[in-house]
Amino acid sequence: MRALTVAATALLVSTAAAAQDVATHIAAGDAARCQRNAAQALTHFREALALDSLSYDANWKAAQVLVDEGLALPDAQKARRDSLYHEARVLAERAVRIDPNGPDGHYMVAVAIGREALTMSARARVRLARVIRDEALRATELNSQHDGALHVLGRWNAEIQRLPGITKFFAKTFLGASIFNEATWENSENYFGQAVAIKPDNIYHHLDFAETLIDMDKPAEARTQLERVAELPLGCDPMDPTYKQQAAALLTRISRR
Repeated sequence: MRALTVAATALLVSTAAAAQDVATHIAAGDAARCQRNAAQALTHFREALALDSLSYDANWKAAQVLVDEGLALPDAQKARRDSLYHEARVLAERAVRIDPNGPDGHYMVAVAIGREALTMSARARVRLARVIRDEALRATELNSQHDGALHVLGRWNAEIQRLPGITKFFAKTFLGASIFNEATWENSENYFGQAVAIKPDNIYHHLDFAETLIDMDKPAEARTQLERVAELPLGCDPMDPTYKQQAAALLTRISRR
């Protein structure tokens, strides 16, 4: 009996230690990402997953960093980039299975699939559009203040509007008129506006919002968003330096008009 008690105690101690190690690696991964070191962050999140593959946070955060790494790769490394996006999708979908009521998991599924879709043909993107929209909407249902999911919905509306005419016809047929007709520039502007209001220090929100405003022929409003990017300090997103460069180039372009 005593042997069983000792064994049970040892198991509890071991489990507690493993849980602590998982939490330690996740915290270290968060810190590394805020230093814009995606590779180091991914190492920590992978260590956490090695200890507990069913850690919700380790799964969706690893997915996020995999997308970060994919975004940093040039077109010449498309195969590597696509594999990172695919792995991100797998981990994000696992996170959703672990906790269906966790908004970050649904958000990362939408992001990972969205990034996968952008590497595909216009028709292939349409086939994935419903999933992206549904996952982002689910995230906002679970957390109405999820700025990331609101950003995805802003981009979803804009991307549908940017489709060429014949692809729009295909999209309307495939998605169904009711869903397709929901995609408007006004909806995109509204969603981006909400994302910016919730997290005004997010550089990417302002940049993508500006691109939508330019497409809506609102250069003055776009200029406001781009000028805000120039004022903001770099955040946790490893792509922030690149986004700042893109915003500066876009501001120069529209200022010449």
